[in-house]
Amino acid sequence: MNTVSQRTALTPRQLTRTADRLSFLYLERCTVHRDSNAITAQDAEGTTHIPSATIGTLLLGPGTRITHQAMSLLAETGAAVCWVGERGVRYYASGRALSRSSALAEAQARQWANPRTRLAVAREMYRTRFPDEDPAGLTRQELLGREGRRVKDCYRTQAARTGVPWRGRRYVPGDFTAGDTVNQAITAAAQCMYGIAHAVVTSLGCSPALGFIHSGHELSFVLDIADLYKTEIGIPLAFEIAADHNGDTDIGGRTRRALRDRIHQTALLDRCVNDIKHLLLPPNTLDDPATSDRDTVTLHSDGERHVAAGINHDGPDDYTQVTW
Repeated sequence: MNTVSQRTALTPRQLTRTADRLSFLYLERCTVHRDSNAITAQDAEGTTHIPSATIGTLLLGPGTRITHQAMSLLAETGAAVCWVGERGVRYYASGRALSRSSALAEAQARQWANPRTRLAVAREMYRTRFPDEDPAGLTRQELLGREGRRVKDCYRTQAARTGVPWRGRRYVPGDFTAGDTVNQAITAAAQCMYGIAHAVVTSLGCSPALGFIHSGHELSFVLDIADLYKTEIGIPLAFEIAADHNGDTDIGGRTRRALRDRIHQTALLDRCVNDIKHLLLPPNTLDDPATSDRDTVTLHSDGERHVAAGINHDGPDDYTQVTW
């Protein structure tokens, strides 16, 4: 097995694009280690090799252990790692951006710092979720009211479609079994969607904390992005699982497996990447390679100019290359 010091760092062009990765991989009751550029999952049945650069999010369930070298590799390849609690209700995530460029992060900060553009992005998020409505001119309170009504309508519609009784959203933090079957499925789907959104947000180099609808939490932007697909994917799938559970008590597991298939069928990762770029970047820069695969550091200069880093800018005739 290779050690960290014997391997060269991967460049952005060597990494699998976020949109082309597996949405998430769930492991439990095993030890996760590393063998060259693959992670290994070892349990009583043997060892499985998994190419690390193809993983979007690694969900570590109960009974898992992970080594320092495995975490180092996953961080280098930009995979988010979520330590998932019992039935997947709680998670802790970390990772490293696939993009070395700060273009999207800077665009996000500019949009977020201005109250006018922050509201404009919130309206565009609403339009993305509900394209049959025009949120132009709506205040934040009006946006929240309309969003709440649409989500309630979605619950009622899905209950009627699947025949699942609906008595309202019930979730007790820390107690997954407190809700009925459909509420458990909704919770499991939501937690998986948060993990996936976290992986995409961080892989693009954006800040998970700078939200346009949610605020005050380190994952505010993650919650914003995950909610874009709540009424289209998460809630309908949860009702389908509840309608077809046939007494199965592993609602969390069945929901995760079904959600993984639905994400693949709908090409959600690709959509998620495109939606974030559409929300944050000017239209004429959406396909600019500077937002994805450039590995360049510059310095701010006057007049919004950027000049080369690693050079002594003391004078025009005394440019000295600096090696860090």
